[in-house]
Amino acid sequence: MITTEQREKLRGWFAGRLPDDLFVELTEVTVDREEITVIGRIPAPRLAEDAPAAEREAAVTARIQEFRERTRETRMAVARDAEHRFRRKVSWGAVCDGERALFTHVAAPVMTRLRQPERQVLDTLIAAGVARSRSDALAWCVRLVQRHTDDWLTELRDSLEHVQRVRAQGPDADPDASPDEKEVADSSTHDAEEG
Repeated sequence: MITTEQREKLRGWFAGRLPDDLFVELTEVTVDREEITVIGRIPAPRLAEDAPAAEREAAVTARIQEFRERTRETRMAVARDAEHRFRRKVSWGAVCDGERALFTHVAAPVMTRLRQPERQVLDTLIAAGVARSRSDALAWCVRLVQRHTDDWLTELRDSLEHVQRVRAQGPDADPDASPDEKEVADSSTHDAEEG
């Protein structure tokens, strides 16, 4: 978990590092322990006002694919710099005419132990055809919770940021460390605790 200030610095780094002509607008920079996802808006294709929906959809899909192929080397160079600096993989996406597409991104495995009532929930989703496997069913449950609890999760993240700020002022804080070093140290400590 990183603080709002660290998130703003990360977004600022990408805004400064990305070439001006890559995106019309940098719309989203999200981060977790494994990955930074960078999404920007690209120009919509020029179509007639009365273009059918199928034509519009095909044009937007083609525009996103063209952008992905044309900018690959540039995005890879930025990703290498960011991965070295922030010690996380960088993934990309684009928004075009309201359509959002993510390119190759990290699918991190998460191990968990479930008791029988919890496994039965997953097995019910499989039996109903909602998911193909327990893994798919668990991912479906996480997406459902995410969709319906954004306010609660936002409040929880804000509380965690407050705890981190207070902890950073404690006697073990290193006043000479740069913000990037503190972020990497914080995430390394957290990873070591989990490992």
